[in-house]
Amino acid sequence: MNHDELTIDNLLDLSKTLAAKIFDGLIYPWEALPKIKEYIMAVGPTLSEEEYEQRGDGIWIARSAKVAPTAYIAGPLIVCPNAEIRHCAFIRGSAIVGMESVVGNSTELKNCIIFRGAQVPHYNYIGDSILGYKAHLGAGAITSNLKSDKSIVTVPSEDGKINTELKKFGAIVGDNVEVGCNSVLNPGTVIGRGSTVYPLSMVRGTIPANSIYKKQGEIAEKL
Repeated sequence: MNHDELTIDNLLDLSKTLAAKIFDGLIYPWEALPKIKEYIMAVGPTLSEEEYEQRGDGIWIARSAKVAPTAYIAGPLIVCPNAEIRHCAFIRGSAIVGMESVVGNSTELKNCIIFRGAQVPHYNYIGDSILGYKAHLGAGAITSNLKSDKSIVTVPSEDGKINTELKKFGAIVGDNVEVGCNSVLNPGTVIGRGSTVYPLSMVRGTIPANSIYKKQGEIAEKL
């Protein structure tokens, strides 16, 4: 993928998230990650009281959303209409959970944006990451958000590496991406729209749009 393919417009449909304005003036989607907490605290108080209920400091949950009583929820947080937070989900804060999305059993969220219709339904970890419209992570798939040497995360590109200036950055998962069960998306992974990742994959770097990731070094174009 070149620099242009890694831009916000080529990865994410901003009409499918409450957080569209957080991307104003930005080029790459990961530039939004440090802004999530502040954005939620600014937008939360402006949400309709008819549509949203404030449940504690910095927590706004749509009245139509389903939240299991066993879920752990910390702010800042916005849960949008018709979203579902299932049994034993663990939301640590600085998260925007989009309309009609699913956060499932034992799934952990931290500093992330989940677009409309995205699903992380079983034993997933989503940290310092963005999941696009109708993206889906299979059971046990996680975003690894910190390098073992704690150095700054870079994103490889055909035009040269991009320094994100972030120590914590998991993955950008584009619209309509399917990630197979028990896959690990290493820090700085970017997956283009409509791509599929095989189960048990260890993904590092970038995957072009409309591709099939079979294993490292073997990526096929969807026909």
